[in-house]
Amino acid sequence: MFRTTTLGSIVTVMALATFSVSCSTVSEADPGDTPTVASLPERSASPTEPATPPTPDTTPVEKVRDAFAGLQATLNESCTPGNCGYFLNRVHYELHRLDRAMKADDKGPSHFAEPIRLIEKLDTEVGSDESFENLKKHQTTLIATRDKINVWMQGHPDDYR
Repeated sequence: MFRTTTLGSIVTVMALATFSVSCSTVSEADPGDTPTVASLPERSASPTEPATPPTPDTTPVEKVRDAFAGLQATLNESCTPGNCGYFLNRVHYELHRLDRAMKADDKGPSHFAEPIRLIEKLDTEVGSDESFENLKKHQTTLIATRDKINVWMQGHPDDYR
């Protein structure tokens, strides 16, 4: 009995000593190298400065099925306070990602004529202004385009499986 209690006490003391040493140990790195909360990038929830997905010009062309999966991922999302800017930018980005994939696909752009035409029509209405205010103004058209392309793609399962 004495031996078990002593052994338990020793283990407890060792564990506490280990934790206290690890918490008080100071790294030899320059304190300026340690990131602070203020230095970490933050996700903007402001509708005037939405967090945006990568720009289309820097993203490599993907397969249609991968780009369509990205677009489908937006189907259960909506424009909610604090997320609307991100959501609208993401739908816009995913539509153009799919557009690039369709145009680069081996089947050729003529196979995807309807979705490509819908995106061109959207671009005519939205223009080159990808700001939150402009996308919010054209939100109905943006979402309708997404939904129409989703329906078209559902009728062409060979293109995304």
